[in-house]
Amino acid sequence: MKRKYWVLLTVLFWILLSDQWTKHIVQQRLFLHRTVEVIPGFFNLVHVRNRGGAFGIFGGQGDGFSSFLFVAVSLIAIGTILFLFARLKEEETSLSLSFSLVLGGALGNLIDRLHYGAVIDFLDFHLLAHHWPAFNIADSAICVGIGLMALELFIRDNRRKTSNSSRRITNKPG
Repeated sequence: MKRKYWVLLTVLFWILLSDQWTKHIVQQRLFLHRTVEVIPGFFNLVHVRNRGGAFGIFGGQGDGFSSFLFVAVSLIAIGTILFLFARLKEEETSLSLSFSLVLGGALGNLIDRLHYGAVIDFLDFHLLAHHWPAFNIADSAICVGIGLMALELFIRDNRRKTSNSSRRITNKPG
């Protein structure tokens, strides 16, 4: 089996295991909407259900259509990631890792949507009056994966620009 598929399977396993396990623990130990202060003024554990999109966008929509829409969007995203992943070259390790992280996070949250009709969030960071929306391990994997992907594409773009400019310099008529 190709190395990129080992990366995919390994990352998927650990993301799904840690995501679903931590959500299970939160459900077992924290009542819904309960908050436990861990680091005063900075970090809480909470138990909330996000029926909306990323960071609670459209979370106030209680209708079945929005749930169907979020499941459909998740399935389309997962299909797109798998399609793009299959097209990666074996040596594109960084992008393999990036896609694997995003895929693991998307699957973790999709499991919640299908099982509970909402995503379980529990990590709650805040600083003074600034409060970040609660999130989970799957959300973190998606953000890290997208960040890693952006960094890789930025580095590739810079290499290409450097390569093109050095070719222009060496190809000047003398």
